[in-house]
Amino acid sequence: MLNKPDKIEKADKNQRSIEERTGKIPTAKGPGPQERPAPGPSHRPTVILIGADKGGVGKTTVTRTVLDYLGLRHIPRRAFDTEAPKGTLKRFHPDITEIVDVTAAADQMKIFDTINAAEATVIDVRAGLLSATLTALRDIGFIEHAKRSEYTFAVFHILGPSIASLEEIADTANFLNDAHHFLVKNFINNTTFFDWDPSTYNSYFKKLKGAQEITVPRLNELACEQVELAAIPFQAFAANETREGKPAAYSFVLRGYVRHWLHKVFAEYDRVRLIDLIRQKQKVA
Repeated sequence: MLNKPDKIEKADKNQRSIEERTGKIPTAKGPGPQERPAPGPSHRPTVILIGADKGGVGKTTVTRTVLDYLGLRHIPRRAFDTEAPKGTLKRFHPDITEIVDVTAAADQMKIFDTINAAEATVIDVRAGLLSATLTALRDIGFIEHAKRSEYTFAVFHILGPSIASLEEIADTANFLNDAHHFLVKNFINNTTFFDWDPSTYNSYFKKLKGAQEITVPRLNELACEQVELAAIPFQAFAANETREGKPAAYSFVLRGYVRHWLHKVFAEYDRVRLIDLIRQKQKVA
């Protein structure tokens, strides 16, 4: 017959055996079993910041192409529209987009306290807030965590045709030494970059270690206008589908223009290996 200490020891062994078989651990709040925390994502969470301090350079248009690109490649994604309170991006991707005030701590928490909610988090930064947003990311420690490879951080810096856009590169360079930095020339609005002196541009470009250039070509004006009126993703328009995935009746000609344009844009993202960047394995502690 077992005495009391022997009974306790035997019960402990039985409990440990159950835990080893079921993967459950006892909770501190009660005697019952508790599920072990679910493992984290196999890939590092990625944050893609898309913006510029100058307005009118097509930031939201580029953001929409990135979301289409990720969706076509089955990357779980979500988006934040910082054009509070009405929003712009949310018109085109309402199911995955939330409108936030990126300067407010409560809304910053919505983004960065839930960083594991999707493989890719895309932030469409309101005009004039790129530097302020980067400052906030530094202050909350996100950039430091990205530096330690806990997250992947990429910035799409949309450039305008003026020298002022080049000066933005110098202003943001100090924040981005450890980020993946893409300088985007967006011709969607028929922008010309004729006033850039090559030597001047190169002097700014060299300030960013490892920065890469992306060119977004011009889209036919009428095709662009029709997608805006339909308020759907570019990919849906090209596929002749409504937001709900039902057959639509968009112009064959305009769909062709959008499809051809998207192919060129996606080729640029393939060239800079955007998917490889997002698919980096999670760092093992």
